[in-house]
Amino acid sequence: MRFLVVGCGSIGKRHIRNLKALRVGDIIAHDVQPERCREVQQECGVEAHTKLEDALAQKPEIALICTPTRLHIPPALSAARNGCHLFIEKPLSHSLEDVDELVAIVTRKNLVTLVGCNLRFHPGIVMIKELLDKKSVGRVVCARVQAGQYLPDWHPWEDYRKGYSANCSLGGGAILDGIHELDYITWFLGEPSQVFCFSGRLSSLEIDTEDTAEVLLQLKSGAVVEVHLDYIQRSYGRSCQIIGEEGTILWDFNEKQVRLYSAKTGRWQAFPERFDYDMNDMYIEEMKHFLQCVEGKAQPMQDIAHAERILEIALAAKESAATGKVISL
Repeated sequence: MRFLVVGCGSIGKRHIRNLKALRVGDIIAHDVQPERCREVQQECGVEAHTKLEDALAQKPEIALICTPTRLHIPPALSAARNGCHLFIEKPLSHSLEDVDELVAIVTRKNLVTLVGCNLRFHPGIVMIKELLDKKSVGRVVCARVQAGQYLPDWHPWEDYRKGYSANCSLGGGAILDGIHELDYITWFLGEPSQVFCFSGRLSSLEIDTEDTAEVLLQLKSGAVVEVHLDYIQRSYGRSCQIIGEEGTILWDFNEKQVRLYSAKTGRWQAFPERFDYDMNDMYIEEMKHFLQCVEGKAQPMQDIAHAERILEIALAAKESAATGKVISL
């Protein structure tokens, strides 16, 4: 197979390295910035093009879209029209513009799509899903999830003010960056019927996007979920609490374990994660899953039609914050 990686920033380079480690086939790359093309040629040893049409002329079978959020859909459309299966980094886009056209093309051409939400492959998240599938806490009534990290610490080797997260024009902001949380909580508990949100730039960060968001979801099941997202926490934080009628599930990314309280036993039980787990393992497993889907051995955990629904939740949160209204989905 021949792979085309569109966008040679940090995540694009990660996927190139992982594809090479998996020894899946030929890899070429595209980035509009000549210096990034030179970097990926030197660091990863792959052919790189500054023009997308030149890269597509090499007839790749699979395209990985790793550009800034606002720039996902145009190259995805071009690749799909050329018959490429698509892996698109999260979130699907910054808006719903042209998303339906992309869905129509991949449906007509019977292309495999996956929107990359790597947290679905984190061992803690996988454990929670297994416990919920076993009804370990009974009927879920409410949940709290949160994720935050100081934005300048994300990529300390570059000016945070120039990154996509800091710029509305590139589709940044805590809500779209934090779509992992919206994705996994709906994977756990189902989709919402209503969304309310407070958000804004509350810190002194030099950005034009929201750095803090408090999102409240009313799920179709009746459960209520609080989602906190920020660019402010000086120590990386990511956690989840799920409260059911028969117990509670707690997960803290930094503690590397899931804890379950059972009302039947009156005790907490801990489920430690693997101590040898490496963060890149999520991305490796994610790519293995995508390749299995392309080979017809699995169904995508999150194709673009599903990712469109998650994007609608994020956009509803933005609309709610702007209008002060509850948004019905």
